Amino acid sequence: MRPYHKIPIVESNEPLIEIPLEKFALESPHPYIKLGAPYGEYSPYFLRKSVVERLITAQNHLCQLFPEWRIQIFDAYRPVAVQEFMVNYSFKQALQERKLEESELSSIQVQALWEEVYKIWATPSLDKNTPPPHSTGAAVDVTLVNERGQIINMGSPIDELSDRSLPDYYALGDDSQSQDYHAKRKLLCSIMEKAGFCRNPREWWHFSFGDQMWAWLNNQVNSGKNFIACYGRVV
Repeated sequence: MRPYHKIPIVESNEPLIEIPLEKFALESPHPYIKLGAPYGEYSPYFLRKSVVERLITAQNHLCQLFPEWRIQIFDAYRPVAVQEFMVNYSFKQALQERKLEESELSSIQVQALWEEVYKIWATPSLDKNTPPPHSTGAAVDVTLVNERGQIINMGSPIDELSDRSLPDYYALGDDSQSQDYHAKRKLLCSIMEKAGFCRNPREWWHFSFGDQMWAWLNNQVNSGKNFIACYGRVV
């Protein structure tokens, strides 16, 4: 259980709606669909209505600074079945990248590798009190695209299983490249936070509004207030 799972959920029943993709950039085909992830009746490009509105607001903030830049939506709504698919895929990829065979590992080694996976991926829980953030339709993974349609280099790809995924990983780097990566991450965070989102403390690309993580993060910086989640698991 993550710390934010202690936050109560009072479901608003706000609908999932399709993101107006003409306002944003996206990767096509969608990276998880390309792998065979089972999305079912919804596409990855759905979010709760208020979350979509705030995402549009974030895009408008970006355009005030860089008129031709776009937020690129990497992933948004994710059913628990997709969460489970991607968790298992990431574990297999971690084995492959390390040139390991699961059958040759001790139970302690297997557990350690799963712990690495779960630093990035939420548990695919079906418990209504502990939904994965993306399954609520309140979380979105994003990056930035410039006026030439090129993805801005943030210093690590989305979903990377390493400390480079930490938002402030490059903050103390004294070389110009590290400072550039950090500045771009700060830009992304700034436009999203101005729209009301909170950033996952472990992932530079993950932002949410209205879910348990969002409420928990707000409670950390607003003493005396008691934020609760208004979005639970959709399906």
